[in-house]
Amino acid sequence: MLQRIASLVVVLVVAATGVVEAQRRHPVSGRVLAPVMGVGGAGWLERSEREQEEAPSKAIAALDLKPGMVVADIGAGSGYYTSRMSKSVGPTGKVFATDIQPGMIELINRRVTAEGLTNVTTVLGGMEDPKLLPASIDLAIMVDVYHELQSPQIFLQRLRETFKSGGRLVLLEFRKEDASVPILEVHKMSVAEVKTELEAEGFVLDKVIDILPWQHIIVLRVK
Repeated sequence: MLQRIASLVVVLVVAATGVVEAQRRHPVSGRVLAPVMGVGGAGWLERSEREQEEAPSKAIAALDLKPGMVVADIGAGSGYYTSRMSKSVGPTGKVFATDIQPGMIELINRRVTAEGLTNVTTVLGGMEDPKLLPASIDLAIMVDVYHELQSPQIFLQRLRETFKSGGRLVLLEFRKEDASVPILEVHKMSVAEVKTELEAEGFVLDKVIDILPWQHIIVLRVK
């Protein structure tokens, strides 16, 4: 059964992302930078098995979101997490759903309309810039996104400026330390890699919450 799931996951991820090109590496950790998942991979984000395989409801509960908070879903894709966080922060809160692909922004906008979400704003971000206002965010989350950043150092430097005092950055990343997680190696990250790369850009590792079947929940704060 596990072998069948692993094969399916590999096929889906390869179909969504394409072949890894020329193995660009992070200048601090040496990690291979993964290719960006295209709009064709949106079905993978919305698969019916996602709750069983990744437990996103547990991940959102672990964020300890409060009504009135301003959060950013960076690399929001189809808006899967955006929709759920929108309900957690309530009508007095706000969710900025950012993505670098117009096709993903279109999917999120459709979702916002279909679900009647009144506290979500979509933002077409850039490869090196989240396009968010300074000191505007209580929490930013990247769900299986950070490892795909093609200019991670520049992006993080600009993202740092968007946090309010005490703001948190949360990364969900497939556990590289666990060979049984059925995801391509290039789409996994270890806690050690996250710590090395993000502390070099002015963040500090706060805690790791390991309650999910396949992923780390890694919480960082601005130094």
